[in-house]
Amino acid sequence: MDAIRDNPVAALVVACEVAFWVFLLAAVVARYALHLRRTSTVLLLCEPLLEVVLLAATVGDLLRGSEASWTHGLAALYLGFTVAFGRRTVHAVDAWVAHRFAGGPPPPRPPRYGSAKVRHEWALWGRVLLAWTVAVAILGVLLLIADGSDEAAEQQRAVLLGWGGRASVVLLIWFVTGPLWTSIAPPRAPADERRPHDREDAPPARG
Repeated sequence: MDAIRDNPVAALVVACEVAFWVFLLAAVVARYALHLRRTSTVLLLCEPLLEVVLLAATVGDLLRGSEASWTHGLAALYLGFTVAFGRRTVHAVDAWVAHRFAGGPPPPRPPRYGSAKVRHEWALWGRVLLAWTVAVAILGVLLLIADGSDEAAEQQRAVLLGWGGRASVVLLIWFVTGPLWTSIAPPRAPADERRPHDREDAPPARG
């Protein structure tokens, strides 16, 4: 907590995460409890503004002469994550609340077997790739504007590049354990969950 208090950018990252869930909770309450759909839409439109505020604050902090630190790298990765997964999270929460409290259909579950599972893993990794791209792009901008003496500038580059390296490791591990592994060995449904014509011992279909 001391690190957060001493680093305003880190505090802003935490504040943006809290505000994200506050706006989302307020939006679903307005939509399903109060039946204020327009108000709910306005609240959801506030979500992207949080990303704009955090980006502006992160860049502005360096432009004012602050040294790049772990907080700026954290902000870049957080922005990448919210761009790639923020809207997905909103839809998932909305679908769950609609099903639980408004008689909506149950949210679709991720596929667990076969080619559908493979497609799902590739689509999910595509979002991770988007998060990585956004984060690395922001880190690149921060590298361009980071200032200081030769030694200080080198330290700042090392910090920001370190965050880029961490993001790249996550991207690679996710790729290997997700879409690549699933494509090589797609999980098959247990025999009792397969449709009759999918079972190995099922009679051949009539021509």
